[in-house]
Amino acid sequence: MLEKSRIPSKFFFYLITISVFLLISSSVFLLQFSNTSFAPAVFKLVVLNGTYFEPLVKSRDKNLPSFSSEVPRVDAKGSTKRCELGCQVSNSSKKLGFLEKKKMVACDSTQALLRVFMYELPPEFHFGLLGWKGKENQTWPNVKNLSLIPAYPGGLNLQHSIEYWLTLDLLSSSIPTVVRPCTVVRVHNSSQADVIFVPFFASLSYNRHSKLRGNEEVSVNKKLQGKLVQYLMGRDEWKRKGGKDHLLVAHHPNSMLDARKKLGSAMFVLADFGRYSAEIANLEKDIIAPYRHLVMTVQSSKSPSFNERPILLYFRGAIYRKDGGMVRKKLFYLLKDEKDVNFTFGSVQGQGINKASQGMASSKFCLNLAGDTPSSNRLFDAIASHCVPVIISDEIELPFEDVLDYSQFCIFVRSSYACKKGYLLNLLRGIKQETWTKMWERLKEVVHHFGYQYPSQPGDAVDMIWQAVSHKKSSTQFKFHSRQFKFHRKKRYDRSTSGIRTK
Repeated sequence: MLEKSRIPSKFFFYLITISVFLLISSSVFLLQFSNTSFAPAVFKLVVLNGTYFEPLVKSRDKNLPSFSSEVPRVDAKGSTKRCELGCQVSNSSKKLGFLEKKKMVACDSTQALLRVFMYELPPEFHFGLLGWKGKENQTWPNVKNLSLIPAYPGGLNLQHSIEYWLTLDLLSSSIPTVVRPCTVVRVHNSSQADVIFVPFFASLSYNRHSKLRGNEEVSVNKKLQGKLVQYLMGRDEWKRKGGKDHLLVAHHPNSMLDARKKLGSAMFVLADFGRYSAEIANLEKDIIAPYRHLVMTVQSSKSPSFNERPILLYFRGAIYRKDGGMVRKKLFYLLKDEKDVNFTFGSVQGQGINKASQGMASSKFCLNLAGDTPSSNRLFDAIASHCVPVIISDEIELPFEDVLDYSQFCIFVRSSYACKKGYLLNLLRGIKQETWTKMWERLKEVVHHFGYQYPSQPGDAVDMIWQAVSHKKSSTQFKFHSRQFKFHRKKRYDRSTSGIRTK
């Protein structure tokens, strides 16, 4: 009886031993195969305009550079939390659900939507304008390390910083440790490129160096433009297509004033067409890019609702402007005494930006009026504040209008109607709370399309600009997006199709 009872015990002992051995062996194999921790990785697939990405951030990698162009964010109570250039993860990356990636690889140029060749211009044309000085024969800063990237100057300079973010994005496109969408990649052979990018910080050059200093007879800004024209005209890449495949950023309305006619065959990234002739700049070839907003970004989860915004209509800025900006003066005298309207003179000096941030976040509607040019950063300040924009600028061109229906989150009013006594306020006071709330919700959905950051994220302003460029380069896509643009543009003033319902 004793002998019979030992047999099952040995059997179970051997069975358990073999099972443990197999379990350990399989675990080791899995670890070697996946090169991950015991915790299984979770991946989220994001679909963006028909292109599939796995936008994953390696959050524990302290060497991963990540900063945003965001200014302080404001919650419903008006308290601020500053998001400096060293932000670990931007709002949009959190919203899109970036998770830990087990292994980061560089973008495949054959799979990218757009392949871009970038000229190796001397630093005096780009980061040198920021005071950056690299080592001998060093053209670009080290974009792997955040602390080595020169910061862009603040204030009004920031609103036209578009070339800065695009250049950083191209520089990082071949660095595996920088996680970004593979919409665009930099190639080092111009014959393989769809587009030739000219890294000239034209807006900064105008803002910082357009005035004569000391004994100068010609400003630094003019000298740089002259050098750039001479350089491009001598390049085989320019001669090949007459510059039609070149991309230049001239976002400030006064940037590239001396060179724009000579380089007019190229694609421009602009704020609007206000100071350009139709032959030099037009929607057939050029890109309208959003301003970098200056006010605080309202957190979506704490964005004040309809009843939490006591101000009906808000405007703060220069009142007396020329050209199309005459509407500001007329509206000021029509609205200045209305109790639920805040229409005041203001600038960025002192606490101007903070006051505008608080004002917009407390308002249901925010005026975007034509000034010296059809556009201003005020529209994008309003979007960042989730304050429904009221656009009174008949000649305005809007970024990405081929893919965004602005009538879903903006109200358009023709200048001639706006200047009629009582018209504007009757329109706004007649808009139902339900209608306003739908536009407010849509603002929270689209706000990330107007944000600049590094590294870029799917659907942010940098990514959207590159996609807009790709639409110009494909005849099929151009026709489709041209139709979409016309469709959306037609809805600007059509109350029946824009969804605006009044009481």
